[in-house]
Amino acid sequence: MMDNIYTQYIEGLLHKILDFIPTIVIAIIIYIVGACLNKLILNLFAKGVEHSKMDKTVQKFLSSVIKIVITALVLIIVLTVLGIPMTSIITVLGTAGVAVGLALKDSLSNVAGGVLLLINRTIKVGDYVEIGAYAGVVEEISILFTKIITLDNKDIYIPNGVVSTSSLVNYSSESERRVDLVFSVAYDSDHKKAMEAIRSVAEKHPLILQDKEIFVRIGELTSNAVNITVRVWTKNASYWDVYFDMIQQVKEKFDEEKIHIPYDQLDVHIADKTSE
Repeated sequence: MMDNIYTQYIEGLLHKILDFIPTIVIAIIIYIVGACLNKLILNLFAKGVEHSKMDKTVQKFLSSVIKIVITALVLIIVLTVLGIPMTSIITVLGTAGVAVGLALKDSLSNVAGGVLLLINRTIKVGDYVEIGAYAGVVEEISILFTKIITLDNKDIYIPNGVVSTSSLVNYSSESERRVDLVFSVAYDSDHKKAMEAIRSVAEKHPLILQDKEIFVRIGELTSNAVNITVRVWTKNASYWDVYFDMIQQVKEKFDEEKIHIPYDQLDVHIADKTSE
C-alpha cells in the first residue's frame, strides 16, 4: 500500500517536472533574447548619438540607465512566464527594495550624486579635474562611479556621492588658463636685466596670449635670492607646454645673459688655534 502511494507520488512529481520543462526552456529563451535585445538597443543608441551634439557624459550615463531598465524588464517577464503572479513579484520587489535600500544607502547616494553631476554639469568627460586627493582626466561618469585617469595612466574610481559633495577643481571648464612661475636670481645679478630677459622670452612664445597682461615683478626677497613672480596666459590645452617651455627658455636666457641662479651653500670657517 505504502509502495503504491510512494510510486504514485514520484510519478506525479516527474510529470509535473516534465510539464514544467517547456516553461523553463521558454523562460531561458526569453532571457537570452532579452540580453541580445539589450545589447542591440545599446549599440543602436550608441550609433544614433555618435554624430549628435549630445555630450559624451550624458551618452554614457543614459547607456547605463537603459541597460539597467531593460534588464529589469526582462527579469520581470521571465518571472511572469515561470508562473509567479505579478502581485507576488511587486510585493517581493517592494520588500526587497526597502531591504536593499537600507543595505545599499551609500550606493543610492552614489546614484543621486550621478544624477546631480549630470544635471549640474560641473564636470564632463574629457575634463582635467582634481577631486580630493586625486587628479586626472574624466573618462566616464556612470550611475555609481566617476572614473578618472591620472597623468601616469592609473584608473581611479570615485563614488559619485563623494564627487558631488567634495570640493572639486575643474581645470578644463575655462578656455584660458594662467601659468604661474617663480624664478630665483642671485643678489649679485642685475634683477632688472633678469626681468627684461623673462619678459622677452614670454613675448616671443607663440602659445602665450599677448593680448593678456604679462606680469613680471619681484615677488619676494629671501635669504639668498631675489624671487621674480611671473604670470602669463595661454589656452587651456597649451598650459603644460607653456609651463615647461618657460622654465627651459628662461634658464637658457639667463645663461646667455650671465644671470646667476642661486643655490644653497654653506660657508665653513675654521679657527686657527695654533696662534693661541
